[in-house]
Amino acid sequence: MASVVAGLALLGAFPPYGWWWLAPVGVAALAVAVHRRRLRAGAGLGFLAGVVFFAPLLSWTNLHTGNLPWVLLSGLQAAYLAVLGSAAAWVSGLVDRARWVVWPVVTGLLWVGQEALRGRTPFGGFPWGRLAFSQGDAPVLAVASVGGAPLVTFLVAVSGGALAAAVWRRWRWGRGLVSVAGLVSVAGLVSVVGLLVPTGGGSAGTVTVAIVQGNVPRMGLDFNAQRRAVLDNHVAGTVGLARRVAAGEVPAPDLVVWPENASDVDPLRDAAARASIDEAAEAIGVPILVGALLHGPQPGEVRNVSLVWEPGAGPDVEQVYVKRHPVPFAEYVPLRRVARMVSEEVDRVRSDFVAGDRPGVLRVGPVSVSGVICFEVAYDGLVRDTVTGGAQLVVVQTNNATFDAAEAGQQLAMVRVRAVEHGRAGLMASTVGVSAFVDHNGRVSQATRFNTAAAVVSEMDVGATRTLATRLGFWPEMVLVVLAGAVMVAAGWSRRRAVESDSEAR
Repeated sequence: MASVVAGLALLGAFPPYGWWWLAPVGVAALAVAVHRRRLRAGAGLGFLAGVVFFAPLLSWTNLHTGNLPWVLLSGLQAAYLAVLGSAAAWVSGLVDRARWVVWPVVTGLLWVGQEALRGRTPFGGFPWGRLAFSQGDAPVLAVASVGGAPLVTFLVAVSGGALAAAVWRRWRWGRGLVSVAGLVSVAGLVSVVGLLVPTGGGSAGTVTVAIVQGNVPRMGLDFNAQRRAVLDNHVAGTVGLARRVAAGEVPAPDLVVWPENASDVDPLRDAAARASIDEAAEAIGVPILVGALLHGPQPGEVRNVSLVWEPGAGPDVEQVYVKRHPVPFAEYVPLRRVARMVSEEVDRVRSDFVAGDRPGVLRVGPVSVSGVICFEVAYDGLVRDTVTGGAQLVVVQTNNATFDAAEAGQQLAMVRVRAVEHGRAGLMASTVGVSAFVDHNGRVSQATRFNTAAAVVSEMDVGATRTLATRLGFWPEMVLVVLAGAVMVAAGWSRRRAVESDSEAR
């Protein structure tokens, strides 16, 4: 029962629900469920919690592809919570010998270790559902500016570990209310520690940015069968925005951002597509960051890109970012022959996308922006590389036409973490929504409705300094993972000593 509660509580912490305070409750419920269990039982209970959590969290993956990809992905992610459950069971003896003092810290270390593994394996990992990404409205989010998403996850799990220790002491050990209250207080203090952490950095002024959300003719995998209409929608949205600017209804932007796949017609090869984007750029009179697909140079090659389109000059071939982390089984198919045995749906991906090899830092008008495309926002290093490379705004272009509003909300939550982590204002531009602006404190403004056409304009602070998290990079996570490994080794040594003691006693 506790493992089911854990999964449900974790689910409730994420969009579309957003009850961030449930994340420590979910961590605590799983910790209590697996404590003093055998390794197999710990793995089974962790897997159960994982299924209850990930199956509904990732339900948007079955909207247009059938149930099989959803079942496989949810099961794979749940397997990592099985590993976590087994690890937590493994360290139970060590926790008991050290009493409640180490339980919160050990819990935090194990969660960071699990997320580090899940975010890298297999095929580059899938970091969706990290504890940090549930904390958009929580005080602890501010800690992202110190140690990034891993430190936020650590503190959320520490809070959950303190709650677990409180439950265990009261209902299993029958200890007094004073110690229980102390543990609950620790959990609460950890959750609000972010109130003591200043966020953001210096500003180099402001820039006015517009997002054009053109929408698509119809949702689903065949949205790009109407790719000309999708491009036309974004052109029309930009021309309409230009009219509103001329009428004084909205301020004139310094640059415009189109989403991923705004032009699935290669505008460098298709004259009509090029002319359409030229029309939009000349109407608005400022550069447009265009999400597009480019073909070649070799036959069969496709690239998912962000490119800068100048009014009167067209595409700037020096300002192109090629997506570095194509999505496996969506933009390329690893082990295609084996995958086809599981489902012939993999053949919908006719051409494997070619990955880029350079961080996305693009100069668009007066400001340098990050080139982050879709799911790349979930990966710490891919975003940090853009900031250390000079990006002054975190810009995420995405296409949610094959998903739903819940997925879009979960992705926007990641943009909020990245904005705080790097002290940069950010935005998410989507074909169908949700598009929005995010300030360096993680606050969202002008969020669009899902599956609608919209154009929004906002003044954004231009980032000028780097946060401690940006400077430290992967080191906070590395330290926490090494400590998690040390805890596992210490638990093994403790188990061996316990066995030897029992043998001597006999």
